Amino acid sequence: MKQLLLAIQFLTIIPLRIRGEVSEKDIAGSLSAFVAVGFLQGILLVMAQYLSEMLFHPDLSIAITVFAPVFINGGFHLDGLADTFDALAVKSTGDNERDRQKRLAVMRAGSTGPIGVVAIVFALAFKYLLLKNLSHSIPFVFYSSILFFPVISKWTMVVSIYHGNPARNNGLGYMMTTGAGFKEFAAATLTLAGLFALLLTYSKNYNMNNYHFFYFLLAAAMYAFGRLAVSVCKNKFGGITGDNLGAINEVSEILFLAMVVIWLRLSI
Repeated sequence: MKQLLLAIQFLTIIPLRIRGEVSEKDIAGSLSAFVAVGFLQGILLVMAQYLSEMLFHPDLSIAITVFAPVFINGGFHLDGLADTFDALAVKSTGDNERDRQKRLAVMRAGSTGPIGVVAIVFALAFKYLLLKNLSHSIPFVFYSSILFFPVISKWTMVVSIYHGNPARNNGLGYMMTTGAGFKEFAAATLTLAGLFALLLTYSKNYNMNNYHFFYFLLAAAMYAFGRLAVSVCKNKFGGITGDNLGAINEVSEILFLAMVVIWLRLSI
């Protein structure tokens, strides 16, 4: 329960009081509950979509669903995306170590530059357009996509944390990457597999017999993206930071929705 409460505290703005002292081991252990918290967020997004459809035009209801996660998590994933892309935009001097320190300094600065603003705009726009595209499919696909895009992104974060190393010797990224082990990764993966199994059970009611193949490819693709993100972060920053994890979350949500759209096009 402590792990779940810590995960909710890290990934949302929900105010929670956790009894007792919180150790670095507890913080790393919270990774095992990241997927579960993503599922809770997905449920809230489905509710937001369903209720807003009763009151507003479909386009506006999708916009509400896209912006809902920003309110749920306080926008810190988008902030991480902006800081990461601002840092990646730093021009190279030819000295790798000096460049890494400059990029880390940009992320620590706290201000958002033009590249960061563009990254936020594009991320929100892509999510909106992809969900609008999916809204023309059967309701099961549309709503299951809304339910699962925060789930997939949290699992991809766990993959990156498990395989990554910290860029700094302090901060949330340091505590998680140094403390997380196979136990946390396995717990998050088993949770994801259980949710997939539940979804596949319902998909049979819609004659979607190849859905299991899609989710196998999806998991493989997101795992590969998580490993790729680790490699890029190690090369550009020397490791992973909390801002990088926010960027990984945002990009993986877009990739998930894009994969659903592509799968629908190819399966027709």
